[in-house]
Amino acid sequence: MEQLNDIIFYHLDKAIKTYRQFAQKQLKKAGLDLTIDQWLVLKAIDDNRNVSQKDIATMVFKDEASVTRIIELLVKKGLLTRNLHATDRRKIDLQVNKNTKALLKKVHAITLKNRATALNGVDPVDLETTKKVLISIAANSTV
Repeated sequence: MEQLNDIIFYHLDKAIKTYRQFAQKQLKKAGLDLTIDQWLVLKAIDDNRNVSQKDIATMVFKDEASVTRIIELLVKKGLLTRNLHATDRRKIDLQVNKNTKALLKKVHAITLKNRATALNGVDPVDLETTKKVLISIAANSTV
């Protein structure tokens, strides 16, 4: 029977979880009261005007209920504004404010440093190959 260390998906999961823990520590070290998941939701909203919560959930790999809870927290923190949609009362219009944009800039700078640290010593050719392999795995696993 194969060992965990022989399974590629074990290493993939370990790398993702280790990186997320590292990235979260860096946010906390910078004095930012924000989780990685909250940042992902804010970034998705900032990058995609009039995006639905369902689309946000897809973008950040979370279920809709989790995204709803994250959005509620972000509204309470004053990082998001939630208004009724101008033309469709069934929809909610989510917007970031000036303070949130400044926060996103700070997080972006930290994220660039985090990526540089995590990818230190990784050959760019290997990185490109890894990216292609991961895209193939995702495509092969889509249900």
